[in-house]
Amino acid sequence: MNFDLTSEQEMVKRAVKDFADNEIMPGARERDRQEVFPWDITKHMAELGFLAPTLPEEYGGMGLDFVSEALVFEEIGRADSSVRTTLSVQVSLTELPILEFGTETQKRKYLPKLASGEWIGCFGLTETEAGSDAANQQTRAVKDGDEWVLNGHKIWISNGGIADLAIVFAQTNPELKHKGIAAFLVETDTPGFSTQDIHNKLGLRSSNTAELILEDVRVPAESLLGEVGQGFRIAMYALDQGRYGVASGCVGIIQGCIDASVKYAQEREAFGQPIAGFQLVQELIAEMVLDCEAARLLVYRAGHLKNKGVRNTRETSLAKWYASEAAVKAALNAIQVHGGYGYSDEYPVERYLRDAKVATLYEGTTQIQKLIIGRDATGIGAFV
Repeated sequence: MNFDLTSEQEMVKRAVKDFADNEIMPGARERDRQEVFPWDITKHMAELGFLAPTLPEEYGGMGLDFVSEALVFEEIGRADSSVRTTLSVQVSLTELPILEFGTETQKRKYLPKLASGEWIGCFGLTETEAGSDAANQQTRAVKDGDEWVLNGHKIWISNGGIADLAIVFAQTNPELKHKGIAAFLVETDTPGFSTQDIHNKLGLRSSNTAELILEDVRVPAESLLGEVGQGFRIAMYALDQGRYGVASGCVGIIQGCIDASVKYAQEREAFGQPIAGFQLVQELIAEMVLDCEAARLLVYRAGHLKNKGVRNTRETSLAKWYASEAAVKAALNAIQVHGGYGYSDEYPVERYLRDAKVATLYEGTTQIQKLIIGRDATGIGAFV
């Protein structure tokens, strides 16, 4: 395996790094304090093509490979995980499922709008009783002539309150369990569709999170994504993509912790010398470096398999599990390096910790990733 980035990938990395350093990072603290969604940044990302790195050019994308996509998520995650979350949902959970399962008409209608940033997308899977148990969908879809009527409630939906398009999962026949689930492309200005923003989150405070409320929402038959009964498969495909974005962003958090800690340790003096010379401070930083390199390699391996078009659920779960837990650990180490200053938002490391924690929860908790790996290793699922 060649571990070197191609010239195109290096160019992508430099371009996104410059954008992240100059346009995302400077305002991250204030956006976090005020819970302000970064509309200007999102618009500029769209202009630069970052909202659709892996979409084919015919649909308005950049046509890049998946390692390049990881580089985009990593650099933006290093600057601000709220922005990276918005981007990941747009790309991994909305665009790519439409690209994989949509009809040509659906692709032509929606993908250019998502790629250009004209429309924002969201992924309506999670419910009060359907988190880790994603198959337990209580939202219902009933066929009525040439329409489907949707009723239900979704929770913790990133981009939900600002989205123009939602992929909504609903049960068409409870007796069929997961084989009865269908996915629908729902335009959010459809009558009966409403949202309620969720505030005062621990982290990702400048990303939008909302509840989706569907009350007799009527959508045409052509809004069905894939086939009836294919919804669970679509959801699992999307989560494989989403976990890849989360893992990549967590590599960025770890790198951000390293950068901030090295800078602080070189400048901060104690006992007449920079604390960077203290062995135990170096140990904290060295642990971050090790975890960053390991997480990055796991992400690149998953991206390599995605580029080959082969199944990568196991590798993506490994990357998401390791990178998310390592990001929490790195942020704790970084706060320790910064001492009392690390406990305030004068430095970014406390935000890294708050933003990293949710990565162990959404797109499948750490425990779910362990069950995926365990099932792959033993051939036996944990649930009947």
